[in-house]
Amino acid sequence: MAWNVEKVEHVLWKTAIPGLGHSSPIIWGDRLFVTTAVNQRKTAPLKVGLYGEPASAEDEDVQQWRVFCLNKQTGEILWDKTAHEGVPKLKRHPKATHANCTMATDGTNVVAFFGSEGLYCYDLAGRPRWQKDWGTLRTSPIVYNDVPDPQGVDLEWGFASSPIIYDNRVFVQCDVLTNGFVAALDLANGKEIWRTRRDDTATWSTPNVCAEGPRPQLIVNGWKHMGGYDLRTGEQIWWMSGGGDCPVPTPMVWNGLIFLMSAHGPRRPIYAVRTDAMGDVSLRNGASTNRYVAWSALRGGSYMQTPLIYGDYLYSCHVDGVLSCYEARTGKQLYKERLGKGGDGFTASPVASEGKLYFTSEQGAVFVVKPGADFTVLATNQMGEVCMATPAISKGAIFFRTQGHVVAVGGRE
Repeated sequence: MAWNVEKVEHVLWKTAIPGLGHSSPIIWGDRLFVTTAVNQRKTAPLKVGLYGEPASAEDEDVQQWRVFCLNKQTGEILWDKTAHEGVPKLKRHPKATHANCTMATDGTNVVAFFGSEGLYCYDLAGRPRWQKDWGTLRTSPIVYNDVPDPQGVDLEWGFASSPIIYDNRVFVQCDVLTNGFVAALDLANGKEIWRTRRDDTATWSTPNVCAEGPRPQLIVNGWKHMGGYDLRTGEQIWWMSGGGDCPVPTPMVWNGLIFLMSAHGPRRPIYAVRTDAMGDVSLRNGASTNRYVAWSALRGGSYMQTPLIYGDYLYSCHVDGVLSCYEARTGKQLYKERLGKGGDGFTASPVASEGKLYFTSEQGAVFVVKPGADFTVLATNQMGEVCMATPAISKGAIFFRTQGHVVAVGGRE
């Protein structure tokens, strides 16, 4: 698929969204939902690209945390609700925003998570249903590049783990500086059903649900504590250590395997864990497999992007645009190639549809890649704006969240 935003070629609509947010658009029926944080005094700063500066952004003015609902067909804003207004409880990373978490919906309820500013549930008409406040959720990295960082306790990078909905429950992962946890809430009223403490450093990963195996489980990424929790009770089922020290990618499930990866610090591992795993499944003494770990790779994981599984292949794109393709079943690497000419950062996760893979750079270049064992770039499209959020796909159209807009591209239904 090819398009040109500047020339309005194959652009269905483009709607301005105020403020700054990296939450990805989500779609249910003809409605699209997205969040933002609007600085009430100035244009919020954003620093994209490849750099290693760990300092926090200067964005501590009063903000409005807002939820937008758009018509998917036309881009018209159907409603706009302010969930919270005030001074942020915590600072954020220069590349992050105060609205990083992607929303979740079951077609009746819409849930938005703003970290320390709370969790909010609306109906599809924008009427508030309930809200939950966990207090300050500080995600400061006390480990940096895989070793204790004496400056880590002074860093504030913001919250980014998105809520998920499954079986009338809302699940959240809050790996914070002290008293981290995973929890399940009743979707009807926000009441806590269970909460299980987690002993890990800060992470920015969204949990996922694995319905395969002996019992449904909530699977989470981590640095020293990846694992699965019983969906009904929160009881820990299996766990392992050995990730990168600032985990971001969401775990993925495919054909009896759970894929976990990270890439900050000296390690960039990929682990393929069987869905029937139990107990401590950590690899020891240089092993690459064991009873429950089907395969692993020491240097293949992505830093910011969640991996993509399409067909029989696993695609892992690092923050510098180096794309690796593996046989998902065996872990055999098929290629390792660079998207573009280098210099672009990659934060948005890839998506796929109708025999095409889409990789979006921070600078707004969208690389359309042919799936399979051979590396082929079919097209490169420019959005003309910074793109940090993962696009959504619905009925022949792709919906991009850029720095200032939501843009729909593709053919009409």
